[in-house]
Amino acid sequence: MTTEIRVPQLPESIADATLVTWHKQPGDAIARDENLADLETDKVVLEVPAPANGVVREIRVQSGAVVKSGQVLALIEEGAAAAAAPKPAGAAAAAAKTPPLADSDGGKDAGKLSPSVRRLVEENHLDPAAIPASGRDGRLTKSDVVGFLGKRAVEAPPATAGTAAPAAAATPAPAARAPAPRPAAPAGARAEQRVPMTRLRARIAQRLIEAQSTQALLTTFNEVDLGATQELRARYKERFEKEHGVKLGFMSFFVKAAIEALKKFPVLNASVDGSDIIYHEYYDIGVAVSTDRGLIVPIVRDADAKSFAVIEKEVADYARKAREGALAIEDLTGGTFTITNGGVFGSLMSTPIVNAPQSAILGMHKIQERPMVVGGQIAARPMMYLAVTYDHRIIDGRDAVQFLVAIKESLEDPGRMLLGI
Repeated sequence: MTTEIRVPQLPESIADATLVTWHKQPGDAIARDENLADLETDKVVLEVPAPANGVVREIRVQSGAVVKSGQVLALIEEGAAAAAAPKPAGAAAAAAKTPPLADSDGGKDAGKLSPSVRRLVEENHLDPAAIPASGRDGRLTKSDVVGFLGKRAVEAPPATAGTAAPAAAATPAPAARAPAPRPAAPAGARAEQRVPMTRLRARIAQRLIEAQSTQALLTTFNEVDLGATQELRARYKERFEKEHGVKLGFMSFFVKAAIEALKKFPVLNASVDGSDIIYHEYYDIGVAVSTDRGLIVPIVRDADAKSFAVIEKEVADYARKAREGALAIEDLTGGTFTITNGGVFGSLMSTPIVNAPQSAILGMHKIQERPMVVGGQIAARPMMYLAVTYDHRIIDGRDAVQFLVAIKESLEDPGRMLLGI
């Protein structure tokens, strides 16, 4: 029985997708629910699973092609057996040298690898135990594998005449969408490299240009003394982690402080629709996350009704999914206000761009001890510059400044957030 493999139904906000890579070729056996191909949209990478066991009979769309919902991608013959194909000597040798995944130790054994990580490891004949893991509980993430491949490619000696460099060992899987490492240019060379933007990068560029060309953007700054927040966090962080199973970070404090300020100045939680202003009476807070593919903004929905622990868990879960390329469209859709943290990269001050159609965005920055006058005395205090960029069409400077002052007051006296004052 021949079955057509079609592009899944894409969300209304997404018109098409790019077929990034095929994981099977004609004649290859495939199991039910095994990933056949990756589709990259403006927001996420979607997998195309096989509906049944069988063999790939025909591929109708080549990698790099733009496809639409319902388009036929391939044909599979259900229940058929794959023809045995002789393996190249190099591939056989590489496979022989690669230890089984089940033999790996620690938190990187086969049972703890996500499907995307497992695929990268198997396709590149890697030993998971040899790759440094950055995931929770020692789990291996897609970015760990991609980084390991890139580092290995850079450190690998150039191939000499008569010796072929294994392609799989030098190049990350296309699904990871990581930029290929640049070869060292000869001294004095003026080399150039033209690389097409990924769909996500192109979409980010388009949205940023749209925001700047359709909104009257202005940024105001303030600074906050995080001494009280740091003291509260240090006092309860161990008990918090033991009780809730997640670390107490700074993001939950900033989300809660932003919500308290948004309640006082609801126009910063609004958006423009034509000649109307839409005031959102709910608080879906976007938290910007940097990934190998670009900046994405998953949404913490109804954040005002969630505890510090739930917010920390959701943010940590979104960060993990982002690194593994496992975010769903629903995770990135909507949002009424966004928080971005350039401080994790060392930024001391910046002017973030509004995530349209939202009307404001809060920028966090690096915490740095600076001399401040406290009670008439000079003391070193943990200070952070805050920035709020806003659409001046509907938000007056007074509201934006007072909004930032309200956040400052909540963070300098965290008890305000508990008392709602």
